[in-house]
Amino acid sequence: MPEQDTDTLRALQGLENTNSSVRLRAALAVGTTPDPRFIDKLIERCAIEPEFYVREMLTWALTRHSASTTVPKLVDALRSERAQARSQALHTLSKIGDRRAWPAITRALLTDADDEVARSAWRAAVVLVPEGEEPELAGVLATQLGRGERETQLSLSRALIALGEVMMPTLRAAITDLDPRVRRHAIATERLLRDPDAGFEFAIERAKRAVALGGTSQEG
Repeated sequence: MPEQDTDTLRALQGLENTNSSVRLRAALAVGTTPDPRFIDKLIERCAIEPEFYVREMLTWALTRHSASTTVPKLVDALRSERAQARSQALHTLSKIGDRRAWPAITRALLTDADDEVARSAWRAAVVLVPEGEEPELAGVLATQLGRGERETQLSLSRALIALGEVMMPTLRAAITDLDPRVRRHAIATERLLRDPDAGFEFAIERAKRAVALGGTSQEG
């Protein structure tokens, strides 16, 4: 067997090793010497890899390959029934930054029932959204205001803020929403936009007080 094929086989086996350090080194090796034959295995492994730092290395390895080859395969992974497969594919697409993937960032993904998938979709969307489509994206993201715990809410706030001023009309409308959770989240997002150094915890606590007092403005 040629030496190159032996190295390929060794790396493929390494990606499935029970030892996470071995999997990490295998992913590093694959990314260091990109080979299209690894792409399917990298994506397959992303869907089931339990260790965060190994998943990050798998994503890095995928970014080292040609986007024209990886992006269509990652888009296919977005249709997986496995939440981690969808989430990691979205995460990798956001790192590649190829806007040809934008049509695959559907409303269904942006509102996915799995918080990690939705958060990954939000991050990918703000990276990939074409110029001029930001207001429509802001409208979809705003439907998720009030969702989840602090980490999820902070992810959404950051995504909205990343869209810039185009999201302000949508955000201001949410500040008067009948749902107090939506109002609190919208107010906190506006505060975070105006004072990024204050932090989300501070912003959400002040937003809670504002809603409790019947206020909706950024002051208070």
